Amino acid sequence: MLETRNIEIYYGKIMVVRGLSLKVEKGEIRAILGANGAGKSTTLKTIMGYLDDQPEKGSIWFKDKQIDGLDTEQIVPLGIAYVPEGREVFPELTVRENLLMGAYTRKDRDVADDIEMVFSYFPVIKDRLKQQAGTLSGGEQQMLAIGRALMSRPELMILDEPSLGLSPLLVSEIFDIIRTINERGTTILLVEQNARKALSVAHHAFIMETGRIVLEGSPEKLMQNEDVQEFYLGMQTETSVKGYQRYKRKKRWR
Repeated sequence: MLETRNIEIYYGKIMVVRGLSLKVEKGEIRAILGANGAGKSTTLKTIMGYLDDQPEKGSIWFKDKQIDGLDTEQIVPLGIAYVPEGREVFPELTVRENLLMGAYTRKDRDVADDIEMVFSYFPVIKDRLKQQAGTLSGGEQQMLAIGRALMSRPELMILDEPSLGLSPLLVSEIFDIIRTINERGTTILLVEQNARKALSVAHHAFIMETGRIVLEGSPEKLMQNEDVQEFYLGMQTETSVKGYQRYKRKKRWR
């Protein structure tokens, strides 16, 4: 459904993503894992057309259509929805108005039905329908951001750090809903630092370091990898006599 082909992304003269190629298959959840600064969010913003004149090299394809070079307002109607890091709801608009903004590109008359569909995923925001989005809790804003994305009826939903700043209970709830959305037919590309949660829902995952994919495979395969266990799942760290955490292994990606 989505493919990046050897893309290079620059901020000024600095290359932040180098030769990145990945595929997102229809009907799957695919996750990109990696530390801060790996280039994950930059990759998503480039796919969505947020960064001018990027990628510098390579190409991006969605359903056999080349989309690099298109503006965001041209990409969304093709069937891609984006939930940005930090939620970014419209704070002064009500919950209902935020949801309607998600349906802005639609011409059909089924918008009201889809608002009810969103409420079936997130009953708590139904009770906040007339409340300004900026007054919602962090978890409620994340639910609203996902609901707003669903209102465009996307074939592919891209989520950037959906667990950021949420309590463990809410994180579990959000990931359960992500799995349900996928089971009902929406393909998902997910960027997430909570590797354990991401691998619990993904069909396939990529490990990204310093702007490149260094490892990929099924969640089962990655969870058996010693480097992934230590650096992303925290299974092999030890504590020094001064109380500092240190790693037993040196990370060396081939």
